[in-house]
Amino acid sequence: MHNTAGNPKPQRRREPPLHRRRHWCCSFTTPPLSPENPGLSHSSSLRSHSSSCGKKTQLPFSNSPQSQKPPLARRILSPGRVSPISEHPVATQTTPKNRPVPELPPPPPPPPADSGIKVASHGNVGFYDTRLNLKGKNGGSLVLELSSEVLAANSAVFADLIKDYRKNLSGLCRVEVPDVENLIMFRETIELMFEEDIHKKLIKIGVFRAIDILEVSAGIKFGRCISACLKYLEAVPWTEEEEEKLRELFGRLNIDDPKMTDILERFSSLNPLDSQPTLTKQLIWSITTCNDATAGNELKSLVKGLLCKSSIYEKDLPDLNKDDIYAVCESCLKSLSSLLEEASSSGTNAGQKLTKKEKEKPLLERVSKQVDNMNWLLDILLDHHMAEEFVHLWANQKELLKMHKNASPMVRYELSRVSAMLFIAIGTRRFHCPPETRSGLLQAWFGPMLSDFGWLQRSKKGLDMKALEEAMGQALLTLPLKEQYSLFMEWFRCFSKHGTECPNLSKAFQIWWRRSFLRGSETLAIESR
Repeated sequence: MHNTAGNPKPQRRREPPLHRRRHWCCSFTTPPLSPENPGLSHSSSLRSHSSSCGKKTQLPFSNSPQSQKPPLARRILSPGRVSPISEHPVATQTTPKNRPVPELPPPPPPPPADSGIKVASHGNVGFYDTRLNLKGKNGGSLVLELSSEVLAANSAVFADLIKDYRKNLSGLCRVEVPDVENLIMFRETIELMFEEDIHKKLIKIGVFRAIDILEVSAGIKFGRCISACLKYLEAVPWTEEEEEKLRELFGRLNIDDPKMTDILERFSSLNPLDSQPTLTKQLIWSITTCNDATAGNELKSLVKGLLCKSSIYEKDLPDLNKDDIYAVCESCLKSLSSLLEEASSSGTNAGQKLTKKEKEKPLLERVSKQVDNMNWLLDILLDHHMAEEFVHLWANQKELLKMHKNASPMVRYELSRVSAMLFIAIGTRRFHCPPETRSGLLQAWFGPMLSDFGWLQRSKKGLDMKALEEAMGQALLTLPLKEQYSLFMEWFRCFSKHGTECPNLSKAFQIWWRRSFLRGSETLAIESR
């Protein structure tokens, strides 16, 4: 028991070894050879190029005095990898007494002759005769030991640097690259110099990383990789993020390669297409004449999103051609007039017209389609602040107003959907129009709205009835008090007879009453003027 406390084995373990090898922060499958790991052979830390590719490797050199000794032996893992350098040659391994010496595993087979991997022995640099020291822009560094022949053959920049170095010095060529933006991408680009078919490698890497590799390749003039990257990027689809990254990169780089033209044509056509306003007109005409309701609604949503002022696609584009939009509006109004005429026709004439159009969709569905087109166009005009003329156009539809009186409520209420959208736009301050235009709109379509309100409640088609009631009252309050009087009295009579079949404008009516019959100093002051 007492002898165990005096056993020399624990004492030897507490004594710091004289020549302890440092631990390297690298991508090893097993720890590097050291006195702490006596069971590993000198060659078991080597890894093939395929197994080490893609691992993040760092080389944290120590600032202690022991780490400043010159290297006596070095081993290469793979092209573009950090080379762990032994600070002390390990000739023998000491083991404590009464402990068997572990049997060393057999060394791995030598790399193939065409793999580009060689081991530099002590005193002989061999195939790897260039040390590339990469300094990160945001800190960090990476040391690569490579072949000057491979570097010079693939990169015009490194060829010049190696040539200049050889003029003055011989032996191991040392090249430093400062301010590297992305150490990992730089290393992966260097590794591609040892690949025969770079294009196959890029397929596994993906578009986003291929763009980074293209940037590095352009910086070091790695022509073979530039061509492979451009060929790959031209042949695959991009996400919006990848496209934006390519745009930004091509704005900074000047690459002389035929494939650049093919890629740039995906951004902009060298032979200009139709102008944006002309193309917009064609799209709008196609949508308003579309026969499939589901497809038409989908296309309306698509085109409106593209033309929206807040859309990313609207930047730096000319505004819509107002005349083109109103030409489509006129066409829809003519179609509405003909449909209302058909609906109000009597006896034989109506039967003849229906016979001619027996293969078409029902009349109510066709009327609804044209109203949807009108509201869609109005929404686009409102977004581009061009709806003032539309108000004037709708207020002067005398023929439609006449046919509205004679048409069935099931058909005529569709016209009030257009009026409802205009009332909401005025009441919610979405656009402004002169007082005479507002007055003309309300004098013409306020009465039909009162008679159609019950049908609108039963078939809303996306219409917010509460918002409509509030907006109608606010729109009335924008008129002069004398005009408000006639319209509010018309509403009061209608509401007293039909109740909920009529919009509830009580709140706006109270405001009108207070303004009309206000008594006091303010009223006297106004009247004295």
